[in-house]
Amino acid sequence: MADRGRPRSFDRTEALERAMQVFWKKGYEGASLNDLTAAMGIGCPSLYAAFGSKENLFLEAIAHYESVVGTEIWEAIEKAPTARAAMQDFLHATVEAYSSTDSPRGCLIALGALHQDSSSGRICADLRRRRAENIDTLRRRLQRGVMEGDLPAAFDCNAAALFYATTQNGMSILARDGASREALAAVAEGAIAAFQPLADKANIRAPHGP
Repeated sequence: MADRGRPRSFDRTEALERAMQVFWKKGYEGASLNDLTAAMGIGCPSLYAAFGSKENLFLEAIAHYESVVGTEIWEAIEKAPTARAAMQDFLHATVEAYSSTDSPRGCLIALGALHQDSSSGRICADLRRRRAENIDTLRRRLQRGVMEGDLPAAFDCNAAALFYATTQNGMSILARDGASREALAAVAEGAIAAFQPLADKANIRAPHGP
């Protein structure tokens, strides 16, 4: 009888990449085991032998996604010479990534699973953690701007980080709904235009000497 388990040529990384694409397109709930095994080229016994469960497969796929997808978005933040340029480059890189026709639209971390009542608690907790880490990355870059004198001392780094992270998450939803590159770019430009008023507001709040 032919072996219906894991093929001898099974490549775990390639299988994980294919599973990631399915989850990215359909979300955790929408991706059936049939969808996953068909894309991965393995049977259910092999999936369970290699990953333990659909839940574990999703968690590994998310980790793989974060290591290989959209890295240019976060690299742009660190390379930018100013905090404003960092937010600008962050959003421009997001536009390019989310408008790509080479992969599913939007962000898997933002769209993969949102509700604990319909998804595994582990999955929702993992995605919340990753989204919070993204906010922390933005916050640290803005705090660096304050430390370097690029931003006013009273600049609200937490509020600004939340604003730009929320903007990116909204762009992810728009991209999934089929928004054009031009529409995503318009959202990005609007958010970038808000940066100077945020800095001006901080200057107004800052204490002044005698």
